[in-house]
Amino acid sequence: MANPVCLIVGAGDYIGAAIARRFAEGGYTVCLGRRHVDKSTDLVKEITDSGGTAHAYTLDAREENQIEERFAVIESDIGPLEVVISNPGGNVNFPIRDTTHRVFYKVWLMACLTGFLTGREAAKYMVPRGKGTILFTGATASLRGGSGYAAFASAKFALRGLAQSMARELGPDGIHVAHLIIDAGVDTAFVKERFRERGINPDELPEHTLMNPKSVGEAYWMLHQQTPDAWTHEMDLRPYAEKF
Repeated sequence: MANPVCLIVGAGDYIGAAIARRFAEGGYTVCLGRRHVDKSTDLVKEITDSGGTAHAYTLDAREENQIEERFAVIESDIGPLEVVISNPGGNVNFPIRDTTHRVFYKVWLMACLTGFLTGREAAKYMVPRGKGTILFTGATASLRGGSGYAAFASAKFALRGLAQSMARELGPDGIHVAHLIIDAGVDTAFVKERFRERGINPDELPEHTLMNPKSVGEAYWMLHQQTPDAWTHEMDLRPYAEKF
């Protein structure tokens, strides 16, 4: 039998890559979608060299036609999608008086519309089969808006509402929809640079201040393994030292 297939939309270098590694380790054929496909070359090679199977695709998840085309190609050429993960970013900080129409709209496209297009397309294929998992990556901003995060929090609030609606609608059809709140900084170059901008040396932070992307990837894997009698819809992840 062919390997089950997992698609990661917004397969970046950290959380997306960690999810890809975990599902490949679990025997899944991993499909990686991101705007700059060349950035996935090393990850595909790493997974392949480790005995796994991975394919990379150019994908701008804000474009409906691209989402539709990539899903169709994967279903036709690779196999039926069992897991689809929506993981685009969009985390920017702008004071409200500096938040232009263009900024707000672009953040909404990246952090909300991409989830709608990805989730809807996944449902089209999964519902007739009566099974599948759709996972959405949320953030602290999914629960509370912070200073300078009006655009990002608005989009993430909306993504959370989308996930809740889809879970209620698709659960009876055998589709597990879950929303993960990443309530902490993840150990990435981007986050470390943010600390440096605030005058903090990230290399001197206490242990477990930042989340290991591998730990995040494990959480996505665990959610997919749940049985329908005990599905989790929302999971919040944070280091023990993170205030909440």
